[in-house]
Amino acid sequence: MAVIPLAQAINQALREEMRRDDRVIVMGEDVGRRGGVFLCTEGLYEEFGPDRVIDTPLAESAIVGVALGMAIYGLRPVAEIQFADFIYGGFDQIVSNIAKIRYRSGGQFSAPLVIRAPYGGGVKGGLHHSQSPEAYFIHTAGLKVVIPSTPYDAKGLLISAIRDEDPVIFFEPKRIYRSVKGEVPEGDYTVPIGVSRLVREGSDVSLITYGAMVYECEAAAEKAEKEGISVEVLDLRSLLPFDGEAIIKTVRKTGRPIIVHEAPKICGFGAEIAAFIAEREILSLQSPIIRVAGYDTPFPLVHEHLYLPNERRILDAIRKAISF
Repeated sequence: MAVIPLAQAINQALREEMRRDDRVIVMGEDVGRRGGVFLCTEGLYEEFGPDRVIDTPLAESAIVGVALGMAIYGLRPVAEIQFADFIYGGFDQIVSNIAKIRYRSGGQFSAPLVIRAPYGGGVKGGLHHSQSPEAYFIHTAGLKVVIPSTPYDAKGLLISAIRDEDPVIFFEPKRIYRSVKGEVPEGDYTVPIGVSRLVREGSDVSLITYGAMVYECEAAAEKAEKEGISVEVLDLRSLLPFDGEAIIKTVRKTGRPIIVHEAPKICGFGAEIAAFIAEREILSLQSPIIRVAGYDTPFPLVHEHLYLPNERRILDAIRKAISF
């Protein structure tokens, strides 16, 4: 079993699915000869040619609109948005057409497509290359939203997304494209959409998170352990649908849930998880539900380490929950 970075796991998933199913098409800005700005599609153009690895114009609305047409007529397109921040150019196509075609057509059409997008901060990309827009799409009925945090999950979830009969928004935390490596099996396997991953068991506090924040949570949990605090870490992996049973289980176990994500706090996905916990498990709580998130400002060009949730801020939240 090879130990590879997350970006290579994405490449492996695309390559294997394109070999398995000739309906799979990769398209986006610079995905061909360039191999994508993060090289996630490197080598695919040489193997599959320009009919299946399509360099598109700089037009996100056209990219996702053409992907919808392909999906309706039997193909399995994987459209790449070069940075998640640019997805807004295709927003109307996604929420008005892609998400609703099954309902609008009374089941006559579906949109089995994937929209891949590198998201989040940590690479000094500034305000137009560092955003976390997942909540917009979680709010849209008809879409599935997935965010892997390990190479193993990245490959398995992407294969599941390509084979899914519904449209999947697949956000990739770019700050860990190459900084995180892990064992990834060669060949076919899937990770089911809608199932979380228990990263670390604990009994005092629950950290509920996803994406690159998994690693900040792990670091904070290790620090807390030295203070005698046992911290459980739950990686949601799939945000829509999310694993409600796993959330309930960890909240019942510790009674102190802390939700961590790097998107802004107001109307971020953490608010939905907090409401979910409050509606179902409020009597299990030993402390208030805490959210550790990005600030409600545009993403800063400099000092992004002050904006993003980090080990220190998460550890402060852990201490606050314990001392309540």
